[in-house]
Amino acid sequence: MSTARSTRSTSSSSSPRAGDGTTAAGDDATAAGDSARALAACVVDAMAERKAAGITVLDLRAVGGGVADFFVVATGSSNRQIRAVANAVEEDAEARFGETPWHVEGKKHLQWVVLDYVDVVVHVFSREKREYYDLERLWGDADIEHVPEEDGAAAVELLQPRRAASSS
Repeated sequence: MSTARSTRSTSSSSSPRAGDGTTAAGDDATAAGDSARALAACVVDAMAERKAAGITVLDLRAVGGGVADFFVVATGSSNRQIRAVANAVEEDAEARFGETPWHVEGKKHLQWVVLDYVDVVVHVFSREKREYYDLERLWGDADIEHVPEEDGAAAVELLQPRRAASSS
């Protein structure tokens, strides 16, 4: 299995834009981060609609290593629900963003389904596999957001870009 990762950025220019001192590469990184954040919010929404349990978003951007920007992790209570959650994520990501997974793993046995969208990696576990692999502990240096069970729509707010507090 190759460990090479592709990126969404298509511009390699790093020349400053006129007058503002920012670079096109910096703009691409910001756009890619916003795109990944929006895709992660879409994933959370799809999971919540299918009543997935324990929806958690791991923000890996500060951790480094280039694995992904976000992991979105959830638990299904049965093989049928795991399949439904994974399918809903795929359908919503394609409908809303035109995104299809770069790689899919685990749909045959339905114990741990991985949908790799490069910047966002989706993990849908059975209870037993989630407890065993414990990605939240493994990636403990990440910023971790637990989505409230009763209101999956609140996840969209969790994933909104944080604005710097204004200093007056």
